[in-house]
Amino acid sequence: MAEFLRLNPQFKGIGFTSQRTRDRMVKRLVEQGIKNPQVLDALGYLPRHLFLDEALAHRAYEDTALPIGLGQTLSQPYIVARMTELLLEVEPKKALEIGAGSGYQAAVLGCLVPEVWSVERLEALLEKARSRIKNLKLSNVRLHLADGHYGLEREAPFDAILVTAAPKQLPPNLFEQLAEGGRLIAPIGDEHQMLRVYDKRNGQMLQTDIAAVRFVPLLPGTEK
Repeated sequence: MAEFLRLNPQFKGIGFTSQRTRDRMVKRLVEQGIKNPQVLDALGYLPRHLFLDEALAHRAYEDTALPIGLGQTLSQPYIVARMTELLLEVEPKKALEIGAGSGYQAAVLGCLVPEVWSVERLEALLEKARSRIKNLKLSNVRLHLADGHYGLEREAPFDAILVTAAPKQLPPNLFEQLAEGGRLIAPIGDEHQMLRVYDKRNGQMLQTDIAAVRFVPLLPGTEK
């Protein structure tokens, strides 16, 4: 926790919600198998309720996905924690998120990875996410309007890529933008989805299935 606060001093002493509420969420994550202390600290300190509309803010620390508008959702804390934990295993210095949504996952990464890029196809969501990231003073997180299928070629390569919406198949552009030795984490599938880890070794992808999941689909194009 001391290391987290050293890297993110803007959170020191700020009671975003009751300490008891945050402690319960972190305790639940530990019981669910999350072990990385950096991930637990980040989720314990970040103001998750600020990434939701006011009407749903009181449910922010429940272990459930919640709507953020335009058919999108904020993933449950466990899924955010698990995907982040898997990503940190390769100690990335530069990460790309596909599907910024509310901005919460990008904020979590911003507390733990030196350089974070995130793309979102819906401008209305993107602008809200940008405002939240700015208010949290996470200057190492940059958000862009873009079709996630194409990644962010001009900033590649990335040590890690995290996809927070489900493509039917892994987009080849993301494979190309992943650095050698890097890791890509994505839910893959349509009605039946599998959270998969792809490790790039000698130009090839080594695939590991993690768990069945349910994410919104990764749609093409952008909407302003």
